[in-house]
Amino acid sequence: MKVNVEIDCSPEEARRFLGLPDVSKANDVYVDALAKAMKGVGNVDQLQELAKQIAPMGQMGLKMFQQFMEGGAAMTSSPKKKDDI
Repeated sequence: MKVNVEIDCSPEEARRFLGLPDVSKANDVYVDALAKAMKGVGNVDQLQELAKQIAPMGQMGLKMFQQFMEGGAAMTSSPKKKDDI
């Protein structure tokens, strides 16, 4: 037996339903700080220095995040069977 359930809700409603915290204020502060920092960037070297300050692990951290996301995607998507088509 196969059951499909569709829920039509906004991201805010889904966040509340799942009990996730509201991080919009923290996000606003982060975006404002990043925007202020970007205003002072005049060339590529300054941009690279800013990126190093924001992400201390640099390229290694980016690769770890990418592997994490790819691993999560692999867990949630499974190959379709002939019966599913």
